Amino acid sequence: MFAIYGTSGPIYQGTLENLPRISPVARRGPVIAARRVGDQIEETVIPTDSGATEASALGSQAVEAYKSMLPQNIERGPLYHANQIMQRQLVTVNADDDVARAWRVLVEHQIHQAPVLDSGQRLIGIVSERDLLTTLNVDDGQVRDVLAKRVSDVMTTPVVAASPVTDIRRIARVMLDRDVDGVPIVNDAGTLVGFVSRSDIMRAVVTDPPLSIWR
Repeated sequence: MFAIYGTSGPIYQGTLENLPRISPVARRGPVIAARRVGDQIEETVIPTDSGATEASALGSQAVEAYKSMLPQNIERGPLYHANQIMQRQLVTVNADDDVARAWRVLVEHQIHQAPVLDSGQRLIGIVSERDLLTTLNVDDGQVRDVLAKRVSDVMTTPVVAASPVTDIRRIARVMLDRDVDGVPIVNDAGTLVGFVSRSDIMRAVVTDPPLSIWR
């Protein structure tokens, strides 16, 4: 189950399938590597001689031989929910905090984003390093040239949140579809109880035994 929280409170509560009906917050696209003028894309030439055909046949035989040795039903372990992998020791910032203080909070705790709460401790957004760097400069680890801005001026809102029993496959899908690095976890009362980041999901992927979600 997912919800979207904005400055005015809950905007949406429902399933992942209905979430696309809510317009995502516009974000900058990924950086594309520059190509020098005159550079050419190399084309792959596929050989058509008999030697290439024989090599392809041998490769197929090797793959089939490997598959035949694999067990037919591999138990991959339990299916993880958000409450099994989420961070419970939360680091948050307030909407009224100045951007320099929010930056220090992220650096001190070595995190890249933090949920934003209003004066009533309700979730209203999320703020990232990228958001804060639009209002300040960092020189040799020191904050300089800070604009007179509050977290509420630069945070991303509304923000998508999930319930504690949400399947992490669906949380990963939201991260991809909405281009976000983390999803806050809220209980039925709307209280922030955890946070799932991309790093948390990656740690779950390498957990032994592997996850059944990747079967």
